Amino acid sequence: MALLEVDSIEVRFPLREQEVIALRDVSFQLDRGERLGIVGESGAGKSVAAFAILNLISRPGYISEGEIRFDGQNLVRLSESQLSRVRGDRITMIFQDPMMTLNPVLTIGTQMMECLRTHRHLGEREAREIAVENLKKVRIPSAEARIDQYPHELSGGMRQRVVIAIALLTEPDLIIADEPTTALDVTIQAEIMALLLELCETENVALILITHDLGVVAQVTQRTIVMYAGRIIEEGPTRALIDRPQHPYTEGLIQALPENAVSGQRLNQIPGMMPTLTAIPLGCSFNPRCGHASDRCKTEVPLLSTDQDHRVACFWRMQQGAR
Repeated sequence: MALLEVDSIEVRFPLREQEVIALRDVSFQLDRGERLGIVGESGAGKSVAAFAILNLISRPGYISEGEIRFDGQNLVRLSESQLSRVRGDRITMIFQDPMMTLNPVLTIGTQMMECLRTHRHLGEREAREIAVENLKKVRIPSAEARIDQYPHELSGGMRQRVVIAIALLTEPDLIIADEPTTALDVTIQAEIMALLLELCETENVALILITHDLGVVAQVTQRTIVMYAGRIIEEGPTRALIDRPQHPYTEGLIQALPENAVSGQRLNQIPGMMPTLTAIPLGCSFNPRCGHASDRCKTEVPLLSTDQDHRVACFWRMQQGAR
């Protein structure tokens, strides 16, 4: 049995005059210790998909259809008190801005020990010892002194290491990382991602990495989901997906990487913009930006192929495969 099974999830947000659908028929699985990337432009639905797992969707948004089973338990049906025993314990999250995650008026140690005492009911001395060990695990120097410092006394990279240390405190089965290196410079980004990868491997923790950066996905994940306008349009082994993309949108994302640009020329880009939730095109939502769109693409929504290894939702690709 998979650790996490997301089955046909739909998320809606009521507005004054209408109700928009942010996620449509999103399904995927995650095994224990597996690392999954979810990529796409801003507005693709990546973060909504991640937040739906723990029902952290901003109100008045809600999960209108589907099931999310974690270790066999349907999280959608749990009460808030039942969910609180899963959040921060068996499933933890790492957000993109550590200064929004950490409380600026509490020391690092206070925040770490509070987490342990809430979920593990430990005494202050034992909680402090575990907190120091976790700071050492994420390679924070002088951990015994750093634990008594406040977040503003640490650099951005150090703060994100603290957030990772907190995420690992309860020995979770799954970490959800939402753009965990966006606020950091390139050198620190690489260090943080290498650290996260190493910790997931040594601790056998499953990871869902939300990002727009296919380069990061290639380094860290084993399998990748590509989202567009609230739908999954491609899913497959990360290396295969990057080397042999099946959807025109995925091809565009890869061609837009700086390393694929020609020296002295403008960077490649996908024409047009991601549609808003109130103006999703009929048929395939990518059709206005796609150079391969046919009349069928403009009226009918393509479904993900049934290939278990590498799935794609694209009429043009299906025609190519049929030849």
